[in-house]
Amino acid sequence: MQKIITHANFAKGFRGGERQTQLLIEQLSLHGYKQKLLVRKNSELTKRCIDIKNLEIIEISKPYILHLNKIKNGSIIHAHETKALQFAYFANLLKKIPYIVTRRVDNTLKTNFLNTLMYTNAKASVALSRVIEKEILRVAPKAITKIIPSAFSDIKINDKNVMKIKKRFEKKFLIGHVGALDDKHKGQSMIIDIAKKIQISHPEIHFLLVGGGCDEEHFKEMAEELTNITFEGFVNNVNDYIRCFDMFVFPSRNEGLGSTLLDVMNIGVPIIASRVGGIPDIINNNQNGLLFDINNPEELEKLIISLYTDKEKMDFLVSNAKKTVQIYSAQNMAASYIKLYEE
Repeated sequence: MQKIITHANFAKGFRGGERQTQLLIEQLSLHGYKQKLLVRKNSELTKRCIDIKNLEIIEISKPYILHLNKIKNGSIIHAHETKALQFAYFANLLKKIPYIVTRRVDNTLKTNFLNTLMYTNAKASVALSRVIEKEILRVAPKAITKIIPSAFSDIKINDKNVMKIKKRFEKKFLIGHVGALDDKHKGQSMIIDIAKKIQISHPEIHFLLVGGGCDEEHFKEMAEELTNITFEGFVNNVNDYIRCFDMFVFPSRNEGLGSTLLDVMNIGVPIIASRVGGIPDIINNNQNGLLFDINNPEELEKLIISLYTDKEKMDFLVSNAKKTVQIYSAQNMAASYIKLYEE
């Protein structure tokens, strides 16, 4: 009898991890899997997954551990973030239900007894990149690990919306960024500093930041007098914006993999990204993108201006990126997880 895959993701918002959860559930549905999705009440993930076939969505409230009765025997729990991992661990401890966990961030794990137990007892601890796998093994040396990267979303692009966006920034060279406005994580203050420096020397360059977050108001204050930067806020149609970009910059200070980069590569926009976390796993410097040292806005500025004036180099990077990104399809990601579930 085919087991039920019970996904658990209690994240507040809808970021890269939630998008990847959705992509996986969609692919498993196409393979005929029966699935459940445990989420917090009124989550964006619920709205995105509501029409997926053979999926039962179960919204629960804190403390999540009091809802273990929602899990029936015959299930495999797939935990997609830390609170979900805690839930899965206690479901295994109390009800003997097996679980796997996907860790998507390269933040330092606390070295404590619970973390060691949670990752060790998982049937598999999946990491998006080598740097994440290394961190899991540091706190749980006996953990069974496997690397399964994220996938590009391949969401259909709305050509009419693309035309509207392009019209707004007509005659501008549009440098884009997509991500939560969180400087500690994503480093967008570097983009603002560069915008200040080149506003006079390169008036045709315009920066467009897509996403909301904890530093949104602070960033707007920093850029108050600038005319070459736009904060678009949270949008549902991210790929429409990526299609409009002439260049993509990604100055993250830490990054598990950077799944947004896969969408950018697939759509065909040249990338400049920081050499941090799992980003070098997918960006090969000077081949399918450019890398710069973490927290080095001077190097980033030089790369932006250099690439801006080199159309041939941009075309070369995009051509290679389109070739290499195909291994990061949702189908390939799902196939790797199916193999784990069957094991």
